[in-house]
Amino acid sequence: MPKIEINALEVRSGCSYPHPFKEICLGATWRRLGDAAGLTDFGVNLVRLPPGKWSSQRHWHTHEDELVYVLEGEVVLVEDDDDHVLRAGDCAAWKAGEPGQAHHLQNRSDRDAVYIEVGSRKPDADECDYPDIDMVTGPGGYQHRDGRLYPED
Repeated sequence: MPKIEINALEVRSGCSYPHPFKEICLGATWRRLGDAAGLTDFGVNLVRLPPGKWSSQRHWHTHEDELVYVLEGEVVLVEDDDDHVLRAGDCAAWKAGEPGQAHHLQNRSDRDAVYIEVGSRKPDADECDYPDIDMVTGPGGYQHRDGRLYPED
């Protein structure tokens, strides 16, 4: 595979969460490095997270492993046990199926943070739990804990 021309890749943004959970996560941008290389077993994204934004709602996956490696700036990793500052050169990872490993990144600094995120690709099997809010998701979409679907935007 030839070198991936990162600057030639589409810059993507957005958030698929239903209201009111999406607004704090809007603003991040990413380039799909794994897609550019034709990878199918795992995804790799180069992410830029602006100040005041979150990478996602705090969550854990039933079937997808995740890893982040910080390249620039700093983020706060929010987990069940505490908050942890991650700076350039720091890495964190989460094994699928571990409810006690709910996590997300927050940029509480005054400059962009840049990191690589790597994750399994098992959308047909994976479900996600968001322990801080009334939301779970799986192949059927975003749902309240009682099973009612969130309306699509």
